[in-house]
This record gives sequence, structure tokens and C-alpha cells, in this order.
Amino acid sequence: MQNVNFAVTPNEAGWRCHGNLWSNLREICELLRIPAPAASADEESLFQHVRFKAGQRIHTIGQSFDTLYIVNSGFLKTVLIDEYGNEQVLSFPMKGDLLGIDGIHNQHHASEAVALSDCDIILLPYKTFSTLGRTYIELEQAMFNVMSRELVREQLMIGMLSALSAEAKVARFLINLGERFSQLGYSGKSFNLRMTRHEIGSYLGLTLETVSRTLSAFNEMGFISVDQREICLLDTTALKTLRRLPPAKARSKVSEKVSALVGKNLLPQWGNEVAAVLN
Repeated sequence: MQNVNFAVTPNEAGWRCHGNLWSNLREICELLRIPAPAASADEESLFQHVRFKAGQRIHTIGQSFDTLYIVNSGFLKTVLIDEYGNEQVLSFPMKGDLLGIDGIHNQHHASEAVALSDCDIILLPYKTFSTLGRTYIELEQAMFNVMSRELVREQLMIGMLSALSAEAKVARFLINLGERFSQLGYSGKSFNLRMTRHEIGSYLGLTLETVSRTLSAFNEMGFISVDQREICLLDTTALKTLRRLPPAKARSKVSEKVSALVGKNLLPQWGNEVAAVLN
């Protein structure tokens, strides 16, 4: 078995599983949604799980790089922190996502990964990955595809931030989050937000007040229902096509229409009515 030397610092790093849970290469590939090498033997390489409690850091800015991290369960955020302590959220990794690739460039992590909920993380020592890549060429290519997938997601995010209104950014964020939950086999229409409104704002380049006001407006118009951190997407079509919120008076008309449709059990068919008001 691979022996992993994982530095533990007080109140920062996670505690090891008492059961010493390990995953083999086939299970790693399944989690990353890539094909496992046909010639690999399950017992050849084993990868250790480490559990982190909410608020603990998986890796910190400037930490020496020697390990990639795969999310087996839980929800995290990756952030940049400037010299004044201001935090910029970069992503919200969840099950099946790969962390730590920013450290490959200069052998030090440029960002910080923080658990937003209790997490189970699988350690993939970079030297082990390199050795396996030389042994199984198809595995190396598949891992590069995973890294590229993360970069494409970031590029799409940058494009969204530069092109959309504040309201459309929040709408797309909810839609994208729902789609990610759905891909993992969970409900894509009803889910809990593990991040705060402030963290959503940091991710989207918006203020806390704008995020809160927009979610309230979506709730008022019947696009979503909000119960503290629980979000239910009621009209994904309206959220996907939203360009900007209408003025308050127009929103009142939409709210009245929604109330009437709810009373008649016609909520799923109200998209055209709303589109007419929004346009």
C-alpha cells in the first residue's frame, strides 16, 4: 500500500479515518468519471481517505505541493486571499471534483481549499499519479481530461461574469448548481446551499445585498422557493432565459399572476405568461 505523509497542523488539517479507508485505482477512476486502465490490478495502488470537518482547510496558499485531492463526499470552496485578507471565492467543489492542480506550476499552492461541510477527501500523491501515468498511458490522458474539465468550467464562469446582469448571474448559478447535483444522482430541483450568500456574492462578483435581494425577488416572482438555505427551483426555463429583473411594479404583476396560477394548479404552464411581462 502507498504510505502517504500528510502534514497535520492544529485546527487546520483533517483527522485520519479511524478505519483507515482506502480506495483502489478502479474506484478512483469511477469517482472521476473516467475509464479505468484495463490492465490495472486493484491491489496495486491504494489511496487513503482523510476526513475534514466543516471549516477545516484541505490545503493553504503557499503550502508545498505534493498531493492532488479528490472529493469523495462533502462540499468545499476554493479561494484566493489578498494581502489585506480579502477573500475571492474561485469555485465550489463537490463529489468527483479534483483539487490541487494549481500547485503543479511552481510546486506551491496558489489557492486555499476549505470544507463547507464535513468532507471525505481522497489523497492522490502526485508522484504516484506520475508513475501510474507512465505505466498506463490511457490513464494519464484521462487525468489530463479531468484537469481540462476543471479549466473549462472556470472559463465558462469567467464568460458568465463578464456578459450577464447581476440577476442573470444568480439565476445561472442556481441552474448550474442544480445540474451538478443532478449529475451526481441527487435532486436538481431541490437542494441546500452549503455556501453563504456572501460566498455566492464573492464567487459571482456581487455584493451580499445584491444576492439576497435577487433571491428574494426570484422567490416573490415564483421562480424559486426559499426556506433559509433550502432552494427549490420552480421554473428552470425562466431562470435559464432571464436577462434582467423587471421593475418592481412589473414584478408585482407577475407575483399576482403566479398567485392566481398556483390557486388553479397551473404553475408548470406559467412560463409564457412571465416571459410576456419580462419582455
